[in-house]
Amino acid sequence: MVSPGESPPRLQTSIDRKSPIPYYVQLKHALSEGIENGHWKPGDRLPSEAELCQLFGVSRTVVRQALSEMAYEGLVVREKGRGTFVAEPKIRSRSLVHSLVGFYEDMAERGLPPVTKVLEQAIVPASPQIATSLELEPMKPVIKLVRLRFVQDEPIVLVSSYLPYDLCPKLVNADLTHQSLYAFLRQECGLSLARGRRRIEAVLANDHEADLLQIEKGAPLLRLDSVSYLEDGTPLEYFNGVFRTDRAQFEVEIDRSRGAVSRSEQAMDMNQEEAWLG
Repeated sequence: MVSPGESPPRLQTSIDRKSPIPYYVQLKHALSEGIENGHWKPGDRLPSEAELCQLFGVSRTVVRQALSEMAYEGLVVREKGRGTFVAEPKIRSRSLVHSLVGFYEDMAERGLPPVTKVLEQAIVPASPQIATSLELEPMKPVIKLVRLRFVQDEPIVLVSSYLPYDLCPKLVNADLTHQSLYAFLRQECGLSLARGRRRIEAVLANDHEADLLQIEKGAPLLRLDSVSYLEDGTPLEYFNGVFRTDRAQFEVEIDRSRGAVSRSEQAMDMNQEEAWLG
């Protein structure tokens, strides 16, 4: 990337006419490289289609195909009537999948100190769905915790958690603005998660989610639903979290040498929950 005060590197604009690689692929590579090396920064407007045609000596069809693929990959954002802009880089996390590092530690290590805004923290009666998930009698008291989590001043995930009041009454008054929920449960309540069952699906943002996450209604979100258990099998938490897909990206590392992962391991990986939701 370009350091403050430095001139941006020169953009490579030559197209190899003899190469078997399609022109649009070459153009996409050149533009992507320009973004990667700092010729254009997040939020910058790329040259217009006509300007790119002239700059690279290619047709408008080539330019449109290259930009369409870049938009599909999340490298640029195309706005009707305004042009094409370099997208903000996605926040990547592998800890959602297989790391022991929690949300705060993961983001801090990347130089992205997170901020949590607690929207609701109260004792409420368990709804039929929550009661079933937590194996409680309907209307039993549970602690409802709703948090909006920010990275780089942008809201990234909206999380709603429900925990049996009888297991962790101290949680009602806990300050979780700068503390992990799971760290508090371990340190103050002596409760540690041992396993979990989860469901992941793609959903569209409703009015409430769109307003809090500062996105358009109907924008794609990734939703996680999970029930977390203590070592003895007691349900400790039911949560659902919705992530902005335009700003969050999750990576999975597959190691064939480890052999097949059992069904129980797939359902029990609590590292994923501690990473972004704890």
